Amino acid sequence: MPGNTPEERIGTMLDLFSDLAGRRLKIDESVFKSELATGHRNRAIVYMMLNTGMIERDPIEALDLYFRQCSITVSCRDLAMMAATLASDGVNPLTGVSVFDPHFVRDVLSVMNSCGMYNYAGQWSYEVGMPAKSGVSGCIMAVIPGQLGIGVYSPPLDAQGNSVRGIKVCQDISNEFELHAFNNRTNVRSVIRRVYRGDRVRSSRLRTAQERDLLEVEGFKIAVIEAQGPLFFGSIAELSETARYVIVDFKRVHLADTSACKLILRLAHSMREGETELRFAEIANDGPLARISRELAEHETGRLLRVFRDVDVALEWCEDQLLANMLKHDAEPKFALSELDVFKGLSAEEYRLVQTIVRPLLFDKGEVIIREGDQAKLVFVLARGSVSVQIRVPTQAGEKRRRVASLGPGLTFGEMALFGGGARSADVIADEKVICYGLAVEQLNELAAAHPNIMVTILSNLTRDFSERLRHANEAIRSLE
Repeated sequence: MPGNTPEERIGTMLDLFSDLAGRRLKIDESVFKSELATGHRNRAIVYMMLNTGMIERDPIEALDLYFRQCSITVSCRDLAMMAATLASDGVNPLTGVSVFDPHFVRDVLSVMNSCGMYNYAGQWSYEVGMPAKSGVSGCIMAVIPGQLGIGVYSPPLDAQGNSVRGIKVCQDISNEFELHAFNNRTNVRSVIRRVYRGDRVRSSRLRTAQERDLLEVEGFKIAVIEAQGPLFFGSIAELSETARYVIVDFKRVHLADTSACKLILRLAHSMREGETELRFAEIANDGPLARISRELAEHETGRLLRVFRDVDVALEWCEDQLLANMLKHDAEPKFALSELDVFKGLSAEEYRLVQTIVRPLLFDKGEVIIREGDQAKLVFVLARGSVSVQIRVPTQAGEKRRRVASLGPGLTFGEMALFGGGARSADVIADEKVICYGLAVEQLNELAAAHPNIMVTILSNLTRDFSERLRHANEAIRSLE
């Protein structure tokens, strides 16, 4: 116990046990005086410890502090709270105070397991199987790491100085709830919730018909692994999957220990020379995953390792890589009106008429093209760049934006203006420098009045595109059930 004076050391000791219990504790002076008057065996032990170099301070002072520690008044609930604090890596679950560093907790539990029940410790480990410490007052505190703490109080003692009924209670609890430390039912395969491929489930990036067809054939080269629960040494091997791109989704992972972090980095390095590229998504940069987030960020370089904010963005990136390799020069941005899918089927004269009402528009990165709530008067056709469709989602802190779709060259947005107008239902924001064509609905209706095939063709193309998007959305929903 640190402190420059005996009083400071007593204060430090009381602070420690008060933090463990989650309330202010006191020393029972009558019990202390009794300990001081009768603790002859402990006096012999303290001088033996001095002789072997185990203590350096005045042995009488050390013994006085020990007797005061033994005289702290606690309830059975306090014992359970102290045990629960050890069970939760040294953090008091009631107050949130960090009392011990995790590596000290390991040491404390190891000593409790080896000798906490006096000469009965070996049999206790065999029958009950949890780190525990008993006291001659008739108390027992036991710890199931990561799960719970147990406090028991019943004064009658056996020959070893342990509570008779306390031992029986702990035996029953261990058997009833299968809490023995070596009764291990951990299944490393349960770390994977689901695996799906990119040909069945795609990102929210809306694609042209040609891109959709290519991803339907080649999308299986993208694998998404949904991890869950705690990641530890034995579970990491299950995260490997044969594919061109492997995305590991951490959204449902609540804990990853040091060994898991090391093995993930080694797995990424081992893939460096092969064809598979490992990607990660939804790793929180605070809380229990903060360490693995920092480690992965430090090693995030090119093909070796990349971390994305969510699975949708990671899927979109992998899809873009596949399409870039397959489309080659065909993937160049579309500028000509006649090359855009929404106008396919128009005659040369009809193209010329549409061109008279088209307005070329230029937007910089981050600029809002469509704002939620505005009146829908324009239909947009994207010629170059990409845009994100975002909605506002209420949160406790106010609201945040959530991306629900993204679009690339050749696709339309704001089409609902053609189906009755009304208010815009989402924001559309430029992800980069964007060139698009704007068609005023009022002018298009006037043109269609004289040339009805123009509107029929445009609506037919839009309907076909909507139908394809809906079909794929249904397939994705079925594959995720």
